[in-house]
Amino acid sequence: MPLLEPSRLAAAGLVLLLYAALCLATGLRERRRRQRAAHAAAVLAPGAGSGRPVLVSYASQTGFAEQLARAAAEALQAAGTPTRLLPLGQLTQEMLADSEEALFLVSTCGEGDPPDNGALFARRIMAGDLPLAHLHYGLLALGDSEYARFCGFGRALNGWLRHNGAHAIFPAIEVDNGNAAALQRWQHELGHIAGTGDLPDWRGPAYEHWRLSARRLANPGSAGAPAFHVELVPADGAPLPAWEAGDLVQVLAPADPERPREYSIASLPQEGRLLLLVRQQRDADGALGVASGWLTEGAGIGAAISLRLRPHENFRLGANAGRPLILVGNGTGIAGLRAHLRQRERAGASRNWLIFGERNAAADFHYREEVLDWQQRGLLARLDLAFSRDGAEPVYVQHRLADATAELRQWLEEGAAIYVCGNAVGMAPAVDAVISCEIGEEARDELIAQGRYRRDVY
Repeated sequence: MPLLEPSRLAAAGLVLLLYAALCLATGLRERRRRQRAAHAAAVLAPGAGSGRPVLVSYASQTGFAEQLARAAAEALQAAGTPTRLLPLGQLTQEMLADSEEALFLVSTCGEGDPPDNGALFARRIMAGDLPLAHLHYGLLALGDSEYARFCGFGRALNGWLRHNGAHAIFPAIEVDNGNAAALQRWQHELGHIAGTGDLPDWRGPAYEHWRLSARRLANPGSAGAPAFHVELVPADGAPLPAWEAGDLVQVLAPADPERPREYSIASLPQEGRLLLLVRQQRDADGALGVASGWLTEGAGIGAAISLRLRPHENFRLGANAGRPLILVGNGTGIAGLRAHLRQRERAGASRNWLIFGERNAAADFHYREEVLDWQQRGLLARLDLAFSRDGAEPVYVQHRLADATAELRQWLEEGAAIYVCGNAVGMAPAVDAVISCEIGEEARDELIAQGRYRRDVY
């Protein structure tokens, strides 16, 4: 299932910059602090030499902007510049008032929306004016030009900063689907701020050859587009690499080797194979989507598939591993939820509530046997299903959640975390509206801040 952030088809040049940060640090530790200070004084003017840390703030849904931000902070620190790194949702008016230099790295979700960890800043701080004439800033905006409001949130943030008197160190850099040239411009500007113009190139892990070992139509007879169960194994017979529930895989299709597509991983390494649930996409002219068409039809069984794994920290269980878990998803979004349930099964954690929706139970109940077995064995303490075309009136997952608000409150009082995976246009906003209506926006925001409300939407 193609994913968004900045389109989730995107994050394409994916410089997995935890690796890149090490490269940056190695080169930059050789630089003298006085070289950085002299250059930074010319670039940052009033803020330079104040001794205050450079603020590095990010708004990221799938983790790409966060990885870029961490790499930027590593580069500045290695050059002797103190930094303060934090998600945009934790940035306060007082922090902005106390900062003289700042770097903002922000993604856009869907049609111009902020990522979850930037929504609170957008609602509470960007809604008003703030005197920022003292602030010098750089902005990197991640987006997808297939959407009408390309880089919508990044542009909104840039406009708000300029409206309030902040000074741009360089023109805002917009990155379309991980465009490598745009990322190189960002690297160049970061080098100036760090006091060096020759940072090491940012390189992500190499793509590896895997083998398409099995494939089957997962929804025969469905009224919707075909969805396929896809199995992949390393081509050379090597052991499976490590990944966690919630992580993603990037696939390179031969027809478009420069724009990788991302999919949620439906399995754990302990299952011996990497599983995907891929919906066939078609263009307006009826042509199959580049990556989904390749995985579901173009590639034969046994074909080599170029891919690499990408950690998705924001959708991993992490600190929520010991909590009750509410899983909400529709369509192929159940892929990521299946991996979480597999992980919960291995851990013996049975306080799980799954709310899943699709069109028809007969054709579209993905992983039916597993889900019903989990319910029977007690891994699922509660199961709610919504098949929109099986009744007189359409019923969706948000309706099931709205019908169980007493249980929702009880689970949250017990410390439950909510994970939502699926459609960003209809399902995810509707589920969010139910949660906000039932517990209030402030409590919803607190869940996000605590990491107890996480979304993987596309």
